[in-house]
Amino acid sequence: MSQAWWLNPCKPIDHATREQAAERQQQLTKPAGSLGQLEALAVQLAGLQGRVKPSVESVWIAIFAGDHGVVAEGVSAFPQAVTGQMLANFVGGGAAISVLARQLLATLEVIDLGTIDPALNLPGVRHLHIGPGTANFVLGAAMTTEQGEQALQAGRDSVLRAVAHGAQLFIGGEMGIGNTTAASALACALLDCPVTHLAGPGTGLDVAGVSHKVQVIERAVALHASQRDDALQTLFNLGGFEIAALVGAYLACAQEGVAVLVDGFICSVAALLAVRLNPGCREWLLFGHRGAEPGHRHVLDALGAEPLLDLGLRLGEGSGAALAVPLLRLACDLHGQMATFAEAAVADRPA
Repeated sequence: MSQAWWLNPCKPIDHATREQAAERQQQLTKPAGSLGQLEALAVQLAGLQGRVKPSVESVWIAIFAGDHGVVAEGVSAFPQAVTGQMLANFVGGGAAISVLARQLLATLEVIDLGTIDPALNLPGVRHLHIGPGTANFVLGAAMTTEQGEQALQAGRDSVLRAVAHGAQLFIGGEMGIGNTTAASALACALLDCPVTHLAGPGTGLDVAGVSHKVQVIERAVALHASQRDDALQTLFNLGGFEIAALVGAYLACAQEGVAVLVDGFICSVAALLAVRLNPGCREWLLFGHRGAEPGHRHVLDALGAEPLLDLGLRLGEGSGAALAVPLLRLACDLHGQMATFAEAAVADRPA
């Protein structure tokens, strides 16, 4: 195996600045704690950015895409061709995340790690051609070690571009028909949780479809059970190229010192994998929303995560995280622009 960069130490939190930010919160013209989670967010971001008054104006959104061999088992309501078609929609500006990125004035990067059409060549998309999608993980490993490491590196490379761009916040999104099946299989292996608690309708399966999906995942998890204690090998056995890229991106963000806003179920599974590989990255992860996929709640619980929104979303693409960006910005604005009791000449509560 090549040098395991993903195990390098994560950047430490600036605890002194975090404490200063916490003290500032206590001095603002409001009852202590009255802005709840928004106060904690501002203080956390201050520690991550090393700034008493943090900011998340510069946002980088990276969409990672890849196809999945397990679709051959009939686990998706949509054909695999949709993955490539949605890549065109992303760069064409017609997808939900495209609209959100425009509204947020965020940079949107689209990365094709490997779809079933190796000749796909879309202007504005980074095509990496790691493989024609993953292999069917019911029959063997989803990807080789070399492919898995390439996908991890692709996530890291996106973060390095974000850092060079001056990004203050990183959002990863995903696209890949069949990827809720891969994410559910990974979550099942990592949490030792019954598949029935984790697998959901994905893009719109009916009850019979979900039942079949559960059976497929159970076969795959059983096939690879002997390696379930090895998080990296489990990723390569049951994951997707786009999930591996998300893992690499989250770890690189923690190493480079960029706050992450994690999207829905699939991205949260990638976050769980990142934390299993390198626990120091957990402090760099914020969570955008609680999605409708049944497995998302279990993964968030395992991460001790408190998501910002709960809107019944299940789109993916990074859309739920993008929707939470205005809340982060407002948390920073409230923290940085509200007057202190002394500045406003307002009487503070008695000591």
